[in-house]
Amino acid sequence: MSAFAAYLLGAVVLAVGLGGGAHLLGVPPVWIGVGALIVLGGGIMSAAAKTKRKDAPDPS
Repeated sequence: MSAFAAYLLGAVVLAVGLGGGAHLLGVPPVWIGVGALIVLGGGIMSAAAKTKRKDAPDPS
């Protein structure tokens, strides 16, 4: 499993956990969806930033 996939899997697990907790607290489904999108978007941005390839040093 690549590091990018691991970050995305973690973001999905986090979103599902927070969504389940919010549901138990009685939060309206629309806001649960908004929160899940925010968490998943942050997870994608974090995964892309952490796993992007570094530029090779200039050999000169």
